[in-house]
Amino acid sequence: MTRKPAAQDTSESTGKPPVVLDEVSKHIIEQLQQDGRRSYAAIGKAVGLSEAAVRQRVQRLLDSGLVQIVAVTDPLQLGFLRQAMIGVTVSGDAQRVADELAGLPEIEYVVITAGSFDLLVEVVCRDDDQLLEVINRRIRSLEAVTGTETFVYLKLRKQTYAWGTR
Repeated sequence: MTRKPAAQDTSESTGKPPVVLDEVSKHIIEQLQQDGRRSYAAIGKAVGLSEAAVRQRVQRLLDSGLVQIVAVTDPLQLGFLRQAMIGVTVSGDAQRVADELAGLPEIEYVVITAGSFDLLVEVVCRDDDQLLEVINRRIRSLEAVTGTETFVYLKLRKQTYAWGTR
C-alpha cells in the first residue's frame, strides 16, 4: 500500500535526456509489473524473444536504474494501521527540510511540490499515537516547518505501478 521507491530526480533536473523505450522493452516491463518473479522464459514467450535476450534486456534496464524489482508489502497485514499524507509548509530551504524528513523511518515518501504545500510526506504508522508522535515531535519540531495539514487514509482504492509503458 506504500509507494515503491522512485527515482530521486527527473530527467529535467538531472540534465539527462529521458529514456526512450522500444515496444519490446515496454512489454517486458509490463510483464515484470504484473509479476516481478516471472521467469525470463515466460516473458520471452510473451514478447517473442529468447530467454537469453530477455535476460540481457532486463539486466540493461536494471543497470541503467530505469527499473527496480522490489517486494511491496501491505502495511495493514504487518500491523501498520494508520497511513496519512501530510502537507508541510516551510520557511527557507524546502530541499534541506525534505532531506531531513526523508531520513525518518516512518516516512515513506517525500516530494517537494509547488502550490499550497512545500512538501508532501507519506507516513505509515502502527496507530494514531505513533502518527501524532511523528507529526508533533518529528515533523513540527523542525525549525523551518511552519505548518502541516494531515490527510488520513480511510481506504486505498487504487494503487498501480504501471506508468511509463502505455
